[in-house]
Amino acid sequence: MFVLLGAVLGAITGGTLAKKRGGKGADILQYGFVYAMIFAIIGLFITLIIHRMAL
Repeated sequence: MFVLLGAVLGAITGGTLAKKRGGKGADILQYGFVYAMIFAIIGLFITLIIHRMAL
């Protein structure tokens, strides 16, 4: 759940950041994709930590 939430939040954050910096369409897509990957990995680690603590 945290992985999907992180990916969506990262895509929105990256796209907004690129648009604010004056990027073209490809820049917005690239920023959105990279931020989505980073936030999804962070969400994955959060999920793993929560599952480990539950055991």
